[in-house]
Amino acid sequence: MENSSRFFENKKCEYFPCHKGLEDFNCLFCYCPMYGKENCPGNPSYMEHNGRRIKVCSDCSFPHKPENYDVIMGILSE
Repeated sequence: MENSSRFFENKKCEYFPCHKGLEDFNCLFCYCPMYGKENCPGNPSYMEHNGRRIKVCSDCSFPHKPENYDVIMGILSE
């Protein structure tokens, strides 16, 4: 895909790709804007650390799939 306001791929990033298995990898949401959402559409797991529940998104590629841009923007506009 071509870089645009809806898609950005940074192959020179030292962490690229931070998740494996995607052909078109959208880096636009490098830090997931849904991290603070309790009911995000991705597939996070949770762990306990010092008595706190922590969201773990290392196996989630939802924000990096180009076709999910509109879903994410809809969630953020709520």
